[in-house]
Amino acid sequence: MNEYILLMHQDAVHTEAACDPQQWEQYLGQLRSSGQFDGGSSMAPGLRLRKNQVDQPSASDLGGFIRVRAVSLESAKQFLVGNPVYEAGGTVEIRELPRS
Repeated sequence: MNEYILLMHQDAVHTEAACDPQQWEQYLGQLRSSGQFDGGSSMAPGLRLRKNQVDQPSASDLGGFIRVRAVSLESAKQFLVGNPVYEAGGTVEIRELPRS
């Protein structure tokens, strides 16, 4: 089983729906019951750091992440169903977390 991270962007067409606590509670319950959920969190703004450069504010387009397990990227797409950001017309990026 591979590990994936779902990155939720803050570009939902329907902002209120994307941030609705009840929808998130229902979605996270669905993920927990799958047995393939490994946690996640919302994300606050931060800093982008580069050696010998002035610190810059982090990109404000990421709002949170979720870690899941799936056999393939294609099967990881199943976790989009019910995701409040995705369902509200926003972007959810899926990336594999390779084993090193």
